[in-house]
Amino acid sequence: MNFIFIEGLRVDAWVGIYPRERVAPQTVEFDLKFGIPESAALRDDIADSIDYAEVADLIRAELARRRFNLIETLGEFVADLLCVKFLTPWVRLWVSKPGVMKGARRVGVYIQRKSQDGQKPECGFE
Repeated sequence: MNFIFIEGLRVDAWVGIYPRERVAPQTVEFDLKFGIPESAALRDDIADSIDYAEVADLIRAELARRRFNLIETLGEFVADLLCVKFLTPWVRLWVSKPGVMKGARRVGVYIQRKSQDGQKPECGFE
């Protein structure tokens, strides 16, 4: 399996439980890694791959219209987008909120999904 990665994708999102987090969207940062078929490289055809610009655009569009209390839920939602929309057999993502906690550069979650027996990964937001 080959992989595509996107590092440092910054997206404005409505996420948080504290009143100060609920008055405006805040920036979250993604590091994404997802599996693609080896045929994408062999045939040199985007139809066999996943268009990373399309991934970024979809994440931005979906997060602009949804609200999440927890970054965990936001992360699960994005992992599921990759599973369902792009049918990736493997996804790993980190999503963090930079500068929201004193004394920490960022806080966030790490999520990984892997297909079983060639099926798509288990997803919870279908």
